[in-house]
Amino acid sequence: MIETIATTPFEGQRPGTSGLRKKTPVFQTKGYLENFVQSIFDCLEGFEGQTLVVGGDGRFFNREAIQIVIKMALANGFGRILVGRGGILSTPAASNLIRKFGAFGGIILSASHNPGGPHGDFGIKYNAGNGGPAPEKVTEAIFARSKTISHYRIFDAADVDLDRLGALKLGGGTVEIIDPVADYAELMQRLFDFDRIAGLFKSGFRLRFDAMSAVTGPYAERIFQELLGAAPGSVLNATPLPDFGGHHPDPNLVHAKHLFDLAMSPDGPDLCAASDGDGDRNLIIGRGRFVTPSDSLAMLAANAHLAPGYAQGIKGIARSMPTSRAADKVAEKLGIPLFETPTGWKFFGNLLDAGMATICGEESAGTGSDHVREKDGLWAILLWLNILAARDESVAAIVTKHWAEHGRNFYSRYDYEEVEADGANALVKTLTAALPGLKGRRIGALTISDADDFAYHDPVDGSDSAHQGIRIHFEDGGRIVYRLSGTGTAGATLRVYIERFEPDPARQHIETAAALSDLIALSNGLAEIKHFTGRAAPSVIT
Repeated sequence: MIETIATTPFEGQRPGTSGLRKKTPVFQTKGYLENFVQSIFDCLEGFEGQTLVVGGDGRFFNREAIQIVIKMALANGFGRILVGRGGILSTPAASNLIRKFGAFGGIILSASHNPGGPHGDFGIKYNAGNGGPAPEKVTEAIFARSKTISHYRIFDAADVDLDRLGALKLGGGTVEIIDPVADYAELMQRLFDFDRIAGLFKSGFRLRFDAMSAVTGPYAERIFQELLGAAPGSVLNATPLPDFGGHHPDPNLVHAKHLFDLAMSPDGPDLCAASDGDGDRNLIIGRGRFVTPSDSLAMLAANAHLAPGYAQGIKGIARSMPTSRAADKVAEKLGIPLFETPTGWKFFGNLLDAGMATICGEESAGTGSDHVREKDGLWAILLWLNILAARDESVAAIVTKHWAEHGRNFYSRYDYEEVEADGANALVKTLTAALPGLKGRRIGALTISDADDFAYHDPVDGSDSAHQGIRIHFEDGGRIVYRLSGTGTAGATLRVYIERFEPDPARQHIETAAALSDLIALSNGLAEIKHFTGRAAPSVIT
């Protein structure tokens, strides 16, 4: 029986950079998730009898939320629901399923790299029929609807057995529980030279991949160990856990320091890698060499032709504005366009759909291509493996040669997490007001060549996105970017990005902190970070 339940709006259901994220207890509040899901459906048209893909990263409340989404989707008219077994579905795998099966869209339950558990974070987002995150006009419509919603529709039915493969009838529709890995693994086999990568492992190449007790464990075991022949035990923490084993599933040098230490040891593996909560981010560390996400994007783009799926070359590169400009040098060398977009994978979708870009990336460890419409952690690692097998060189050697050819972009990000929102907003407002007077200003040995509040004009649909981050450019090629993040669930997160280009190979191997020392010192004083946030130091440096 379909029930129509009266409800009242909840405040603050505006999706951020990648969906709606709040603390788990907020989502567990009766009606909170239901209101948002109904708001999604109320803003869609033409889905009667269509297919909806549903899955999540396995975090706490994932299974319960999926049951609600299934019952509401059928009650609202969807005819077929595809669900990953156990409720497990990585974000890039969900994107692939939407595209492969011609689904109307998908609902992904994840807070990405944020911590999980009863007191951790939870999230939900809607992906459109192209497999990518809903564009801003849709998310804004969902938010508007959430402020006026008065009822939601849901089936009054027993829960679906999420662990049993197969189809079952529910009301006027069908729920299909599918293997979450099979279709994704098949796609990867079409893109990469699995025989060559398998040969690399047979030669003694050693991999350590940490799934961080999150969604990529089953994918990594199937692909790396079963299909490619990596040694047993190459995949760590392969079982998805509701609280990610008590760890923070963010593949960076803070939360995956054990991988860094392993890679820097004298007998470390040839490649250490990791992915995050929902499988869309990646960490790449060769023996003795960490590869920054910005550099990884540039190096993958420069070498993509070595993989079968990109043998004809790439059409363009897109990067988020805060990402270093290393990829710009590659695009210039290849004679292809470089697109600079706001942060958020949704901004890449139009470029990919229009065939204007092939490879995209963000400094926050997200890299992907036109094979899906999401960033894809395992894809990036597989492309690295394909490149390593084809070039028969180490990660360190590839990095050094790339810098010598294209120059090095020294780069660092300073995160001030969970600061008071009022103070963070005041900082941005004050710095924005000062922008007109910064150009030409000399501070020590540095001279500001330009300063602006980044705005983006979409070359495909003509839409405009303003206030996407403050950029301070210097005459020596340095850059400082200030931006408030949209992925946190408490307070505000101020991110400060610092970059400098170095063309001289003789100076490309100094420590990043030393290469950026003057810009780092200036970044705090220029924005008066301590004054507005009360923080004398960042929470995380990457």
